[in-house]
Amino acid sequence: MPKISARGLRMPESPIRKLVPFAENAKKRGTEVIHLNIGQPDIKTPEIALKAIRNFEPNIVAYSHSAGAQSYREGLAKYYQKVGIAVDHTNILVTTGGSEAILIALNSIMDEGDEIIIPEPFYANYNGFLTSAGITVKPITSVIESGFALPSISEFEKLISPSTKAILICNPGNPTGYLYTQEELNSLKEIVLKHDLFLIADEVYREFIYDGEKHISILEMEELDQNTILIDSVSKRYSMCGARVGCIVSKNRELIDTGLKFAQARLSPPTLGQVACEAALNTPDTYFTEVVEEYMNRRNVLIEGLNKIDGIICPKPTGAFYCIAQLPVDDTDKFAQWLLEEFSWNNKTVMVAPAQGFYSTPDLGKQQIRIAYVLNTADLKNAIRVIDEALKIYPGKQA
Repeated sequence: MPKISARGLRMPESPIRKLVPFAENAKKRGTEVIHLNIGQPDIKTPEIALKAIRNFEPNIVAYSHSAGAQSYREGLAKYYQKVGIAVDHTNILVTTGGSEAILIALNSIMDEGDEIIIPEPFYANYNGFLTSAGITVKPITSVIESGFALPSISEFEKLISPSTKAILICNPGNPTGYLYTQEELNSLKEIVLKHDLFLIADEVYREFIYDGEKHISILEMEELDQNTILIDSVSKRYSMCGARVGCIVSKNRELIDTGLKFAQARLSPPTLGQVACEAALNTPDTYFTEVVEEYMNRRNVLIEGLNKIDGIICPKPTGAFYCIAQLPVDDTDKFAQWLLEEFSWNNKTVMVAPAQGFYSTPDLGKQQIRIAYVLNTADLKNAIRVIDEALKIYPGKQA
């Protein structure tokens, strides 16, 4: 019998999706499942983008340029200029979602066996991207007690070796919702310049910043033009996850030229997705004002409700629409499965993402879950009640 590759066997399964069969069985039993496990917003996609798809006129859906349609890239450049990032369309490579952007960036700057430093917990699919590219992750652990602030620069220094090629951050973070400060970004700048590393920033949640805070892009920072790679996507910005359009933005010409070779190998990003995304660039600012206010209300309901439950610790995030909560249980993998298999309150249960899959260091996150507050406040209140009632009888509860 032919053998599957060792790399394929090493590929981790998604901690966000692995509980899907248990959720499907719960639904078959007639139980309502409240999905807190995945970042699929229920916010309406801007009408201007939907209209562009409906009114698509060509009678052939043709390939676009491998780098993305020039008109879309020019529109993106204007968007970035508005938020203080001085780039033009030649600095942009359109990709099939943010996922492909990360894969192309990693393959463009790293060889098999190279090392990358990532603050953990981090977006779980980074593990899959790194396995696919044959790259070794060196995690640096941020802790819930500090709200997942960036560890000190001395901790980064301990991890740097001749094989270290890059540092990867998500700002604001998935799964923590943490927003890096100017001081933290300056610390990263210092170490990147000292060791001549790339700094990759996944900034797909840049629009969702709360409490009067401000997002700072790595491409706004001086002296880092040749070191910085921005990863972006429309999935969350315009609630267009299925459009599958993202991009790489960098002032490093060699990086963009190299990435284009990988982009040519897959021919082009989705044409219809780009049509919708180009139209979405004209979304009025009021859309974001309303969406940010809605997410902030959801965050407040969720965080306040969770922290009222005995034994739960949940820092208040200042960005994105995720949080990490620490629960008084033995193992959140077991707890999450138990919720779907054995528990319901008023015929409702919840699906959460166990946080262990967001760590690279073994055994970390076993008492934590990631929650995406992408549902309306009524659903969130029901979810809080379900978790509260579940913890009262869960057999693996800890004091």
